[in-house]
Amino acid sequence: MPNKRINGIHLEKMMKNGLAALQRREQEVNRLNVFPVPDGDTGTNMVLTLLNGVRYATSSEDCGVYLRGLSDGMLLGARGNSGVILSQFFHGFAVETARSPIIGPGELRAGLIRGYRAAYDAVVHPVEGTILSVMREGIEHIRSQITRTSTIESILSMYIAEMRKTLSFTPEMLSVLKEAGVVDSGAYGFILIFEGMLKCLYGEVIDLAEQPEQPSEKPLVDLSLFNEHSAFTDGYCTEFILQRLVHPRYRQDFSRDSFISELKFFGNSIVVVVDGTRVKVHIHTLYPAKVIAFAQQYGEFLTFKIENMQVQHNEHDRIAAPKKEHKPLAVIAVVNGEGMKELFSRFGCDIVIDGGTTMNTSSAEFVDAFSEVDADRIVILPNNPNVILAAKQAAQLSKRRDITVIESKSVAQGYFAMAMDLPDSDDASFRVSQMESGIRDIATISQTVASRDYSYHEISCRRGDEIALLDGEIVSVGSDYAKTILDTLAAVPAIEEKETCVIFRGARVPAEREEQLFELLSAQYPLMDFEFIDGGQEIYHWIVGVA
Repeated sequence: MPNKRINGIHLEKMMKNGLAALQRREQEVNRLNVFPVPDGDTGTNMVLTLLNGVRYATSSEDCGVYLRGLSDGMLLGARGNSGVILSQFFHGFAVETARSPIIGPGELRAGLIRGYRAAYDAVVHPVEGTILSVMREGIEHIRSQITRTSTIESILSMYIAEMRKTLSFTPEMLSVLKEAGVVDSGAYGFILIFEGMLKCLYGEVIDLAEQPEQPSEKPLVDLSLFNEHSAFTDGYCTEFILQRLVHPRYRQDFSRDSFISELKFFGNSIVVVVDGTRVKVHIHTLYPAKVIAFAQQYGEFLTFKIENMQVQHNEHDRIAAPKKEHKPLAVIAVVNGEGMKELFSRFGCDIVIDGGTTMNTSSAEFVDAFSEVDADRIVILPNNPNVILAAKQAAQLSKRRDITVIESKSVAQGYFAMAMDLPDSDDASFRVSQMESGIRDIATISQTVASRDYSYHEISCRRGDEIALLDGEIVSVGSDYAKTILDTLAAVPAIEEKETCVIFRGARVPAEREEQLFELLSAQYPLMDFEFIDGGQEIYHWIVGVA
C-alpha cells in the first residue's frame, strides 16, 4: 500500500537500503571516474560517508531525531569532495525537517530543496554536470507536481526519473565526461542511494554482498597496572553528546563560548562541537562528576564515554597522545608514506595524518586532531584537492575561529609552505601569511602509471602507460617514466626562472633510480638545485615540486 507519510523507522530502513544499493555498485561508480589515478575514488568516499551516518544515527520513530544523528555522522565521516557534498545535502534535509516527526509530501519536497541548496553552498565554485546538477534539477523539475495527496513512492519515482534524465545530459555539460564517454560518477552514486530507498518502500531489501569492515576493538588494558599505590595525575578522557532540553528544569541560556569557559575550570584538551540543540564534548579531567553535573544543567546525555588515562599511561608508559606544550601556532598536515610523515614531523608539524592511498581523510579525523593540540591558532595543510572540503567542514564543525585551511593541493606545496614557516616567531598571523606565500607559484609534477584508459582533448592514455601530470592535468604519456617527467618540466611556466626542485620518491621505486633521474634532470637544467627525498607515497611514483 502506497505511503503518504513515513516515520523515523521507515526512514532508517530506507537509508540502510540506500547504503546497500550504493555499496553493491561501489566499484562501478569508481570506474566512472574518468581520471586515471585512483586518488580517493568517488564511490568509496560516498559509501564511507553514508556508512558513518547510518552507524551514528539513533533509531527513533521521530524522523527529525533520526535525521539529526544521520547528519551528524555524515558530516564527521565525510571523505573527499563527493562525500562532503553528500553530507551537506543530508544536513540541509535534516535542518529542514528537524521539527517533523513524520515526513509527508510537503516535508519531503522542502527537504530535497533545502538539501541541494546546502550542497551548493558548500562548494566555492559549483560545477554543473556533476552531482550538484542532478540534485537540483531532480526536484526543481517536479516540485510543482507534488501535492498534498502525493505518495512518498510517487515523489521519489519522479525525483529519480528526473535525476536520470539530468545524469544522461552530464556529458553535454562537462566536456571531460563526453570525451571519456561516461556520466558523472557522483551523480550516479547519488541516484543509486535514492533508488535503494525507493526499493525499500516496495519491500525489496538489498542485502550487502559483503559486510562493511567494523572498527577494530581496542585491546583490553591490564587493570593490575593501576592499584592502591598508583599515582593519579592524567585524569579521565571524557566524551559525550548532550541533548539540550527546553523543560523549565534546564537552563536555556546556552552559549558555546561561556560553556567552554566553564569547562576550563574542570580540565583541558577541550573540544566542543555544536549542531543545533546537540553538543558534542571532549575533555580531559580529574573531576568527571563535576563535568557531568555542569553539563546536566542544560540537558541529558545521548552518549557517554569515560576512560581512565592513567591506566593507559601505565600500560604504554605514555598517554595515547602525549600532552603537547602550548604554542601560538599548531600545524596539521595530511600526507601518505612513512618518509612523508617523518619529513613533515621533522619540519615541525604537530599532527601528521596518514592520508591513506585511495581513501581520503574524513572531517572527523581533523576534529580529533584539533583536540590533540594546545595552540592559539591552527593551520591545516590538506595537501590534496580532494581533502580541502573535508578540512574546511571540520573547521566549521569545531566552531573554532582560529583554524586556517591553507589550500595546498599537493605534498610539494605543503613542503614549501612548511619551508616558509618561522617557528621561532610568536606572531601566528605572520607565520600563516608566510606559509600561504609558500604555496604560491609552486608547480607540482606527479608521475605514475595510468590505472584506466583515458582521453580528453589531445591527451589519451591506456591502462599501464607512464603518465605525468602538471598541477593535476596530464601533460605527458609514454613508456619511459623519466621522459614524461622531463616533458612535463618543460611545460612548467617560466621554467627557466625556477631555481629549486624537490623530488619525492614513491614506495615502489628502487632507490638507484634517483641517480639516473638526477643525471637526466641536471643535464637539462644545470642551474637548478635538486633535492631527492624518500617519500614512500603509494599512488605516485614521483612527486616533483618546482619553485
